[in-house]
Amino acid sequence: MASDTITAFFEGLAERGHEPLLQSTSGRLRFDLGIGKRVEHWYVTIKSGDLGVSHASGLADAVVRVDRALFEKIVQGRANGMTALLRGLIEAEGDLGLLMSFQRLFPAPPKSVYARRIK
Repeated sequence: MASDTITAFFEGLAERGHEPLLQSTSGRLRFDLGIGKRVEHWYVTIKSGDLGVSHASGLADAVVRVDRALFEKIVQGRANGMTALLRGLIEAEGDLGLLMSFQRLFPAPPKSVYARRIK
């Protein structure tokens, strides 16, 4: 179920408490995950690498709107968020630098068959 995977991703962020990869990053991100006409909000605060997660829908430095099924693939490492953004499958506004920093927390997609062959 998509919400279980997504909830586990965000709860995992909250449990980390501090993420060294974001040590020099501060800001607020809001993820608006759509399923039909419903929207589920996840709000992530970053303060010098310290992470907080809630379901708030307040003001944010960056807002990401994405279909919940696609977001599930991203948090599972089965899809690349930046590729989806460039293809117009994700709508983002605000501080895109903050989003670029945050995207490092998503798992990398598995290597392609071609990449495995050339090793």
